[in-house]
Amino acid sequence: MASCKRIGLLGGTFDPVHIGHLRGALEVVEFMGLDELRLIPSARPPHRETPQVGAQDRLAMVEQAVAGLPPLRVDDRELQRDKPSYSIDTLESLRGELAADDQLFLILGWDAFCGLPAWHRWDELLCHCHILVLQRPDADSEASEPLRDLLAARNIADPLALKGPAGQISFIWQTPLAVSATQIRSLLANGRSVRFLVPDAVLAYINAHGLYRG
Repeated sequence: MASCKRIGLLGGTFDPVHIGHLRGALEVVEFMGLDELRLIPSARPPHRETPQVGAQDRLAMVEQAVAGLPPLRVDDRELQRDKPSYSIDTLESLRGELAADDQLFLILGWDAFCGLPAWHRWDELLCHCHILVLQRPDADSEASEPLRDLLAARNIADPLALKGPAGQISFIWQTPLAVSATQIRSLLANGRSVRFLVPDAVLAYINAHGLYRG
């Protein structure tokens, strides 16, 4: 019998994708022993501002960023839907393509996790996946009461002890990197260099297409 697959999911606007996204993704792949980790660019994120550049440019940058990194791949299904990018829709779509025993791990930063109760059908997410929360020492948001109740029922201290295809939550420490897409856009708008904040291939794409210029 074939062993179950272990697949990580990291969504975002990737406006633009940067080394923080990639480093966090690779750390999760290595620590969890994932077969693959899919970066999923969102088209119309319900809880964030509209991305500054279009979907096709953001998709192209993510494709450039993960080229040569076999555990990482791009999944563009949210860009194919002409509606808001709800995670529950993505999870349901993915589940329909996988074996029943395959494990899905939805990867969230602490701030995104704290905002979970505002997500569309948020209480159904764990029917389809486990949730891995990336922790940083500078995180200062507090979990709401619904999240504290959820953690009391579903939290597993050791991420490597997550069992079954879905249903549990655990936390992973990540290397703190003080880099953000907002910072990168600001630097570019002011004509400053973002080298070493984004992969060289992404920087080449930004320059070739004149993205994020003031």
